[in-house]
Amino acid sequence: MEALRLILRYAHLIGFALLLGGAIAQFVSGKLRINPAMQWGAIIQVVTGLALSAPLRGGGDDEPSPVKLGVKLLIAIMIFVMVWVPRKREEVNRGHFIGIIALTLINAAIATFWR
Repeated sequence: MEALRLILRYAHLIGFALLLGGAIAQFVSGKLRINPAMQWGAIIQVVTGLALSAPLRGGGDDEPSPVKLGVKLLIAIMIFVMVWVPRKREEVNRGHFIGIIALTLINAAIATFWR
């Protein structure tokens, strides 16, 4: 069970890298549009986050609080919607794009600093 949890965590980090890396690459290029890396990153983040949070938890003392998991899920769903809805547009509003990047970084900060 521990091996599966570690594989899911690794996949979760890959999703984060795809989402943030894809967004930063588009932001630097100047053409703000949703790319496939961002789409896949958002999907991977939600799926692996759900898998990590619910059925595989062991109930030990190092378990994250349900409030933390709820906040992270809410932010992940917001990111997913913000990536999925405008995915076919030729260009995305700058504020919308910065919001995706900011929420991605906030979600990572919550995972890192909230115990």
